[in-house]
Amino acid sequence: MSTHRRVWYPYASPFDPCPPITAKTYSTPPNLFLGFQPPNLEQFTPMQALRTGTLWKVFYDPWYSPYEAPRDGDHI
Repeated sequence: MSTHRRVWYPYASPFDPCPPITAKTYSTPPNLFLGFQPPNLEQFTPMQALRTGTLWKVFYDPWYSPYEAPRDGDHI
């Protein structure tokens, strides 16, 4: 299975006056890896769906900064 966190290595010029950031990370949405929406997907309750922003659990993506660990209670 693919990970939702990707890494990008930007070009660092030898003449850049600032220290380079060698690796940058970004988050990709879960719908990129599904292909199509199969029938009978597991759903959140209506209150959880309003809180998470999606009705289907496979499309939920809690975004965390790559520099911090997820806190307890942030995941469903």
